[in-house]
Amino acid sequence: MELILAPLAGYTDKAFRRIAVENGADKTVTEMVSAEGLARKSAKTEALLEKYGEQENLVIQLFAPDEDPIGRCMDNPAVRNARFIDINSGCPVPKVVKTGAGSAMMKDPERIYRMVKLLKSGTCASVSVKFRLGWDEGSMNYLEYADACVQAGADALTLHTRTRAQGYSGTARKEHFAALRERYPKNSLSSPLLYASGDVFSPFDALSYIDTYGADGVMFARGAIGNPFIFRQTRELLEKGCYTGISLEEKIETALRHLEFAAQYYGEDVACREMRKHVLAYLKGLHGGAKAKQGIATAATVGEYRKILLSLL
Repeated sequence: MELILAPLAGYTDKAFRRIAVENGADKTVTEMVSAEGLARKSAKTEALLEKYGEQENLVIQLFAPDEDPIGRCMDNPAVRNARFIDINSGCPVPKVVKTGAGSAMMKDPERIYRMVKLLKSGTCASVSVKFRLGWDEGSMNYLEYADACVQAGADALTLHTRTRAQGYSGTARKEHFAALRERYPKNSLSSPLLYASGDVFSPFDALSYIDTYGADGVMFARGAIGNPFIFRQTRELLEKGCYTGISLEEKIETALRHLEFAAQYYGEDVACREMRKHVLAYLKGLHGGAKAKQGIATAATVGEYRKILLSLL
């Protein structure tokens, strides 16, 4: 049973991925990476592929409107030597969709067939596809889309149980995962691994996908921001039937450790700017958190962060 940190633009950098693994994530996924950017050898794009350590079970997630940029980026060493490559067919953000990538891919399953086929023939990676129920309520073609992926040789599929039209609003409709599981029965030699995504905000949310709908694993996205402990707690729930809470001391210690990793990788100035969103999530619901958030908004050094956070203990 795999517990995976999902790709989150602006969040799943090396520091966050390392914290997630320390707290029990089996795999982590890069931020969404432009295949065109890699093909053009953009340094900023290539930086998204960097591991924090050689042992990281890193999934590279690529997005592209068709197989052309995929083919042109395959000479990149990180892509060529990747253990896991995922194709994004789920992002609903307009600037991605208008290029024909992300959720727009679901309008033409033939394109995903060609992309998966190309990656399977040109790399040694395990290839997966992340997608949604469909473009909107009138075109929920996730089963047909899954078929195209599997026929091309996909090793795994991740279904986010919303349509593109829903974005991240409304409620994920987990029951649709059952139809995908029925299409590809568990333990069948011809079935890919099936991962679930959408509204996984607690260990019990993950358990429902696994026990009720038959998922082989779960991707945690927004539910892991400020709460990397969710991986460990979910594993405890699966193995013991219950899980332990997280103390204030551990939350503060983890937030500071996250900050220190960010400073190590990106420098103090960048880390202190980028970590605000993470630390504000760590502070959510804590007594005295509102006052601390005011200080975090202007904190410019690791020392300032440390003083503010330790004051909560």
